[in-house]
Amino acid sequence: MSTLEDFRRETRAWLEANCPPSMRTPMPDGELVWGGSTVEFSSADQRLWFERMRDKGWFCPDWPAEYGGGGLTAEQNAVLESELRRLRCRPPQINLGIWMLGPVVLEFGSEEQKRELLPPMARGQVRWCQGFSEPNAGSDLASLKTSAVDAGDHFLVNGTKIWTSYGDKSDWMYMLVRTNPDVPKQQGISLLVVDMKSPGIEARPIDLISGKSSFCQVFFDNVRVPKRQLVGPLDGGWTLAKALLQHERRAMSKFGEFSLPTHFDLLSIAGRYLPPADSPSPADLALRHRVHAMAMDEMAYSLSAQRMGEEARARRNVSGLMAIMKLVHSEQEKDKFELLLDVLGHRALGWEDEACEAFEAQELALARAWLGSFAQTIAGGSSEVQLNVIAKRVLELPEGNAGRQGK
Repeated sequence: MSTLEDFRRETRAWLEANCPPSMRTPMPDGELVWGGSTVEFSSADQRLWFERMRDKGWFCPDWPAEYGGGGLTAEQNAVLESELRRLRCRPPQINLGIWMLGPVVLEFGSEEQKRELLPPMARGQVRWCQGFSEPNAGSDLASLKTSAVDAGDHFLVNGTKIWTSYGDKSDWMYMLVRTNPDVPKQQGISLLVVDMKSPGIEARPIDLISGKSSFCQVFFDNVRVPKRQLVGPLDGGWTLAKALLQHERRAMSKFGEFSLPTHFDLLSIAGRYLPPADSPSPADLALRHRVHAMAMDEMAYSLSAQRMGEEARARRNVSGLMAIMKLVHSEQEKDKFELLLDVLGHRALGWEDEACEAFEAQELALARAWLGSFAQTIAGGSSEVQLNVIAKRVLELPEGNAGRQGK
């Protein structure tokens, strides 16, 4: 029988032979590969890496092989992830379905749904978006109003979702809907999966201050959704939503483990733009100290993310840690961009005017990235909501009683 070390040697050899050297570098912004019905590649190596990992079943290495996964044990999956990190392999694709919906379908879906939804997901053939937040139901998600009314063999869905990432480019959506308005709000919610090509769906992009946006508002006007696309029990979607959000936070908190897109490596930028180390200026010295402190924080986060992954693979409950890691990472990224603005000085203020022609692409992109970093403190649960989750569910702090006392 093959031992775990045998598996490590085989995995290392396979990755060395199949991951092109160009796919072992940090991924430039704009070169993400999104799985879906239409996949775009920026190079032949990118396509090769996608196809090799797809055919190996390693888009979802720890899913059962019968649903398109790699069939690896938790221990083997841990080895694979450690070898991917060792080589600094880029993710072969980004797929919200695999990261978030797939685990929920595996746990709560019917056998028919598993066989219908998971294999195309595992092969990167479907691009998924998430329909949770609404204009008046963001942080208070349970207040959502989008309705799904029983119409015989289907539901009729009406309402709107907002801040839907890539809603205009996605093939399918997993969404929360109100199926019973006459019970406490958490008890009348269901989870549906919806074909984005269905008549009555319109996705409108939302412009952001950064000039770039992946967000949309999606409108539903009498959209027919077959009842077989209800995941889990009717009116039981709140339990599934909480599970899915845990997977979302885990995905967001793991970004530090991989070579995800960045033109903004802190230390490399600091090496180019910081004043000389022997500068007598106290301000220069303070700036250098801030860079060193931030680099240490980034390393601590990366090590903590690896530890969280090991604990999850050991079947320990890491739900509280996921909430903490998501909060820390999004706030840390925002602080990093604030620091980079200070490091680059006036060169960080470039945008696209003719006066900025002498600026480098990285310098022109920084201001947009800084503005975009604020959105990450909202996506996947705002920092304020994360603090409440941590206080109540991780630290188990008592709720304040000033409001109840009226004083």
